[in-house]
Amino acid sequence: MNAYPPLNGLRIFETAARLESFSAAANELHVTHGAVSKQIKQLEDWLGVQLFERTGGRVKLTDTGWRYLVQVQDGLDLIANATSQLLQPDRQRRLSINSTPTFAMYWLLPRLADFRDRHPDIDLHIVTSDRDISRLDTPFDIAIRRGPGDWPGHLAKPFLEEWELPLCHPALLKKIPLTSPADLAQHTLLYADTRPTAWQRWLTLAAVPELKPASRLHFDRFSLALQAALDGLGVVLGPLPMAQREIDAGRLVAPLSLPIVPVRDYCWIAPRAAIDDTAINAFCQWLEQQAVMHQ
Repeated sequence: MNAYPPLNGLRIFETAARLESFSAAANELHVTHGAVSKQIKQLEDWLGVQLFERTGGRVKLTDTGWRYLVQVQDGLDLIANATSQLLQPDRQRRLSINSTPTFAMYWLLPRLADFRDRHPDIDLHIVTSDRDISRLDTPFDIAIRRGPGDWPGHLAKPFLEEWELPLCHPALLKKIPLTSPADLAQHTLLYADTRPTAWQRWLTLAAVPELKPASRLHFDRFSLALQAALDGLGVVLGPLPMAQREIDAGRLVAPLSLPIVPVRDYCWIAPRAAIDDTAINAFCQWLEQQAVMHQ
């Protein structure tokens, strides 16, 4: 059997999977809905697996389809990059970085000037997302997530340790003291949907698992919870070294030194097929160097 599936079918599959719609894929590719459906069926027959579930006129990727999509996107992105470099060899290399919002805002961005000084020939495109890399809408050269994780088709390496402590604005302590974990009962605790069990884990280790705070504020993203702490709205269970710059600048304080709760390390993740790319290697090595320098 030919080792290469129908290439046009792969392109149509990637578009339909990314948009989760045969009709939307047909519009983007300027073909008919029937042509998309036919190409997908031919690809499924060639592979011998079902890539989409079809129910009531709607389509949804199967688990096999999701895994295949990640690797197909990596392959198509490699082809696009290789073609671009062939046609425009002197053009700057563009590196797509997909990072969690909090990491990008509080750790990556303050250090990017150093990378730009070291590698002026590399253009960076930063995208933020909390989604698992298998569910991303666009391909990436490097993703940054907390791990370890199940990332088939990719290489990954932890480069930055993280731990958690209660943090708040110093002015808040003048109103309401915070000298022991039990004092948190007088404070507003700031929660993030992306870290739903963080506070309970810390309170348990602090020997006050049943503590009820004066009130709670919930946010869909941790970056908002951290900003709320900077604005004096309550106490956040903040990550270090992510928030170290805010502490050093006096915008946040850590009134309780214990317990220090370690959480999952940050990892860089790159497509296995692209690991020899010099720009990808340069950025991953830079991440590791910065983590060592600022521990």
